[in-house]
Amino acid sequence: MSRPAVSLASRRPTRQIMVGKVAVGGGAPVSVQSMTVTKTADVEGTLAQIYALAGAGADIVRCTCNEAAAAEGLARIVPRSPVPIVADVHFHHEMALAALDAGVSCLRLNPGNLRKPAEIKNIAAEAKDRGVPIRIGVNAGSLHPDLYKKHGGATPEALVESAQMELAYFAEVGFDDVKVSVKASNVALMIEAYRLLADTVDYPLHLGVTEAGPPPGGLIKATAGIATLLAEGIGDTIRYSLTADPVEEARAGRQLLEALGLRERKGLDLIACPSCGRAEIDVIGVAKAAQAALEERNLPIQVAVMGCVVNGPGEAREADLGIAAGRHRGHLFIKGKIVRVVPEDEMVEALVAEADHIVAEGVEARLAAADAGAEAAAEDDRRALLEVQGEDVNSSEERIQLIRKKLEEE
Repeated sequence: MSRPAVSLASRRPTRQIMVGKVAVGGGAPVSVQSMTVTKTADVEGTLAQIYALAGAGADIVRCTCNEAAAAEGLARIVPRSPVPIVADVHFHHEMALAALDAGVSCLRLNPGNLRKPAEIKNIAAEAKDRGVPIRIGVNAGSLHPDLYKKHGGATPEALVESAQMELAYFAEVGFDDVKVSVKASNVALMIEAYRLLADTVDYPLHLGVTEAGPPPGGLIKATAGIATLLAEGIGDTIRYSLTADPVEEARAGRQLLEALGLRERKGLDLIACPSCGRAEIDVIGVAKAAQAALEERNLPIQVAVMGCVVNGPGEAREADLGIAAGRHRGHLFIKGKIVRVVPEDEMVEALVAEADHIVAEGVEARLAAADAGAEAAAEDDRRALLEVQGEDVNSSEERIQLIRKKLEEE
């Protein structure tokens, strides 16, 4: 039985800018960003991290430009980078100009820290001449003091007004190659600020919960904010701000977009049941072993690990590939169809081997190569387990009738 199509809210229409060769906004795929934590002057160390981030799914990488040595480092990094480089500038307008000389693809300016109108307009004019876009990076923790006073703190209105002030300076020199962020560490504040911003301007928006903290809490906070807005059609590029290896940021961003159907799956999506008393194996252990083995191959498929064969293959029928345990055997299935029954201690090995075959040959070819008798053997295991464990789903109505009968008798 086919399922009805499910989709998120329509994407908010925006202008489009180009960060190097990566389109942002205007209907382009939502892109993933992260930031290096190395000293930018350390060219080789920074490049190594940029390549690791690109490998984990980052489309754009930001590097700090806080001193002359960092600007010189950018001049050496930019031509060797596999992805566009954004220069992060906070206090010194000279560093923004030096980053432009270094050939970066974009600037990030924090309007709360770089406040002199003449300097801001000078940077915008130079960026315009070079065709380099700028991100207005508003942060709830570093607003202009006048805005804190006017709005009584960091409110959505204060964050959006900060962005509007910067846009006004840019407009004076005819510069509008812009994307905007209004980040906060408070998730509710961040969501409301972006909603207000989306109603106020038509520029592409860079989403993020700033200073989200270390995983797992940081992942939860960042996902809560970013995913909420993406589901509403708001957001054109995203960054997880985690207290962790930035590779985790890039990987999380990519996985979120894939989970929401906003980017084509590039890596593994492993699903697994949470385990229960019906499980015939250590689901957690098998899932971890399968994930470790499959992630090394970076296969763009969805794989399921299920603890029992009573409902497992049915519950995971949409997965490209899966395995369920029963009676000391593993039932290997493709799109819900049993194709092989293997010994329990060979489950992970069989799963990995079949994953390689699916990527190389395709689902239909692997379904055609199913072992004769696999479905019958699997059904024997399933029925035997049903006799011992029962099937909760199918017995629900019987239980309800029993409850009603007893209540009527009382």
